[in-house]
Parts: sequence; C-alpha cells; structure tokens
Amino acid sequence: MSTQRTNYFDENNGPKGLRRKLFAKFAVILGSIIILFTLYYIMVLSKHITTDNAYVGANIAQVTPLVSAPVKDVLVDDTQAVKKGDILVTLDNTDATLFLKEAEARYQTSLANFNKAKIDLERREALSNTGSVSGDELTAAKNAYNTTKAELDAAEATRDKAQVDLDRTIIKAPIDGIISKRQVQIGQHVNTGMPLMIIVPIDDVYVDANFKEVQLSKVKAGQEAILTSDLYGDSIEYHGVVEGFSGGTGAAFALIPAQNATGNWIKVVQRLPVRIKLDKSELEKHPLRVGLSMEVDVNISK
Repeated sequence: MSTQRTNYFDENNGPKGLRRKLFAKFAVILGSIIILFTLYYIMVLSKHITTDNAYVGANIAQVTPLVSAPVKDVLVDDTQAVKKGDILVTLDNTDATLFLKEAEARYQTSLANFNKAKIDLERREALSNTGSVSGDELTAAKNAYNTTKAELDAAEATRDKAQVDLDRTIIKAPIDGIISKRQVQIGQHVNTGMPLMIIVPIDDVYVDANFKEVQLSKVKAGQEAILTSDLYGDSIEYHGVVEGFSGGTGAAFALIPAQNATGNWIKVVQRLPVRIKLDKSELEKHPLRVGLSMEVDVNISK
C-alpha cells in the first residue's frame, strides 16, 4: 500500500512563504521611505541650501596716527568697548603747540602787511582820478596788494595745518566697537600710518557663507536666511538677508592661485562667498565676534 508524504510546510505557511511576506513588508516600507523622502525633498530640501562653511566678518577700523610724536597716554586696552569719539591715545603735543604759535605769528605779520597794502591801494585808487598818482605808482600798489594777499593766504593755510596737527595728537575712536590687537605703549614714538590697534564693530557684523558653485544657480540678493552659531548653539537663531556675491572664489584670491592651465588637471568644485546681512536687533541680544563659525540655511524658493 503506497502512502503520499504530506509536506509539513505548505506554500503559504512554510519558510518560503514567510520570506515572501517579509520581503513584501520590506518593499512596502522601503517604498514608503522613498516616497516620503521624495516628497520631503520636493517640498523642503529643494527650496533650501545649507552650509557650515560660513564665518562672521566685519568692516573693522584700523587706528593709525596722522602725525609723528611720542605717545603720552593710552586710555584703552584689548576687549574694551568704545563709542565713536572716545579718546584712545594722546600724543605729546609740545612740538605741535610750538608750530602752531609760530604759524599764528606769521599769520598776524602777513595780515598786518596785507592791511597796509590794502590801505595804500585804496588811497592811490582814490587819487588816481585827480592825476595826483602816476600809473606806475598805482601798478606798484596793486602788485604789493596781490603779493601780500598771497602771503596772507599761505600763512593762513600754514596756521590751519598747524592747528590740525595739534588736534591730531588726540586720537579718537572713529566708530563704535571693541578694541582688538592693541600694539601701542606709553613712551613709544609712533610714525604716521603706524598701526596702533583695531576696532571691531560687533553691532554691524555680517556672515560670508562659502557655498559650492553647484548650489548657487537659484541664489539671488534679497533671499532670506536662517543662521546658527556654534557659540550659542541651535537654540539661538539669527535671521539674515542675502546681500550679494563675492567677485571671485577663494582660490582666485589665494596668495598662490591654482595654475589650472599647466600639468594634469583635476576639476575641483569651487566655493563662492555669499555675503549675508544680519538683523541688528538680534545682534544686540546675542553679540557675535569676527571669525566665529556659523551654519547657514538660505531659502531659495522666493
């Protein structure tokens, strides 16, 4: 008598059927993930570009003397906040004071000579109609008047220059900001144009975001950006606006630019700095410093 062997694992409940069910579930999950990611990319990611290659910058003010003199006093130090017009450094004004006195004396002398020549000319012009004064005398009086007038103008300019030089012995802050890189000391003799310190305007900083060139096709001035700083973390957000693009990539302005026209060449994606202006009210609440790292997200949908 023959018996038919029954397969314990049928087609639907056996290992093959279980694998098919698991594979079907995996395919559904994978397909859902792909669909969700595609929708997220279309609705969110495609409308934003991001980079963490971004740094805070500012138009700093270089403090330099406009006259040469010994340093009498230094009233500020690094990290100190100053306002526009605050006195930073005073130079010895002995020489400048003497030059001003000499210039004032020359000016007074020239003024006296000019007044005398002016009176002589007016008298001769009044008498010229009566024939009491010859033409040569009148011409000489006019020449004397013109000469003393030129001397007076030169003396006045010299006096004004001496006054300016005296005023420049007091060096004041040109902008509001923080003192950095102070290099001047009391007693040091400084020359015109010598760097003394810099002032960083922390309430008027910007961010240069270095985006890859392949990210910039839809970026334009006026677009909004959200930024975060490593200093404060992701909980503090800054809002900014794209101001414009740099005139060249970082490689173009490097000290030794790449020579792509020589040797074997490998294409390297370049980065172009994009200037982003920050909200000043947010900077007042959470000040930034030049050189800090930032993360930037620009909305390119508008």
